[in-house]
Amino acid sequence: RAKARLANLVQSRIKTLQKMEKKEKLDKLKILDFSFRSLPLTTRQALVARNLSFSYDGGKPLIEDFAITVSAGEKICIIGKNGKGKTTLIKLLAGTLQPQSGQIVYHPGVKKGFFEQTNVKSLMDTRTVEEEIIYASPEVDRQQARSICGAMMFSGDDALKKVSVLSGGEKSRVMLGKMLVTPTNLLLLDEPTNHLDMESCDALLAAIDSFAGAVVMVTHNEMFLHTLAERLIIFQNDRIDVFNGSYQQFLDNFGWQDEQPADSAGENPKPRRSEATKLSRKQIRRQKSEIIARRSRIVKPLQEHIARIENDIETHEAEMHRLNDSMQQATQSRDGQRIAELSRSIHRCQSAIDRLFDELEKITTELDSQNAAFETQLKQLE
Repeated sequence: RAKARLANLVQSRIKTLQKMEKKEKLDKLKILDFSFRSLPLTTRQALVARNLSFSYDGGKPLIEDFAITVSAGEKICIIGKNGKGKTTLIKLLAGTLQPQSGQIVYHPGVKKGFFEQTNVKSLMDTRTVEEEIIYASPEVDRQQARSICGAMMFSGDDALKKVSVLSGGEKSRVMLGKMLVTPTNLLLLDEPTNHLDMESCDALLAAIDSFAGAVVMVTHNEMFLHTLAERLIIFQNDRIDVFNGSYQQFLDNFGWQDEQPADSAGENPKPRRSEATKLSRKQIRRQKSEIIARRSRIVKPLQEHIARIENDIETHEAEMHRLNDSMQQATQSRDGQRIAELSRSIHRCQSAIDRLFDELEKITTELDSQNAAFETQLKQLE
């Protein structure tokens, strides 16, 4: 709650935490607090890429004449459909692939940390998960290594598993754990959340957010994109663009231009920008009025629905507070029959609250989606 940048994450997790009844589960959450070890970087630029081009086997270039400067401390996310070249670009920036033309210049003080899901050959089959974390850095003790193991979903005796018996996904988590204990100031990450559970994803997000160095990351994770991205590298329409803004700003102003779905009311597909520029001012005003009218018809009922749900939640939470007070009194007086009655009432009330939160999340997501779609249509008419 203390970090404004993580406000969305906190709100989306409150409901989940309320459902967790077992104390052991909450104890597990407490240890999922880790951070990347950052080295200072006394420069404005971590790396500069100029005129990068790359293709496989002489085919159509996946990367062509691409340039970017990564500043110290900034966080950049690479987005786009699979197969468009995102992993190829992160490998080029990491230096594991060499461009066919162009160059990448790193500041002499840069220490890279590169995570790719398939790079597990450096792990030793005879070591345990815990040993791999310990050997990653001489400054890591056993207790720290165990904490990292737990965060990477190797709690308890699972930390003593040999690398040889791990699956591919488990080995990827070990690689990520090793990165956590290796001092760096430039993180290059290719889909780091693919094999993590929700709690580990949350902890990783917080670790990246607090990392003092620069981060370039390939991800489809909406929470990571909304929370972390300061700039975007976008693969779409067979080209690569750099967007200097947040993920929400990208969605509001441009969106995914290579997909033009019809809106939920069954209207015609949204006009492309090139079509909108051919319209007269009068036609544009008329179309804007039509879009605004459709938005009102669709959005207003959703807003009213959300208001009703929120009122119901407040009513049930007030009832829950009353029931808990009554339960405390019944417990003090050792009234077994009353305790049983209140327990059933509390269970019913909590179930109703959970159901309402689920419904609220669903309707809010629908409202956000509709608003974004209509905003995109209006922008395309400008």
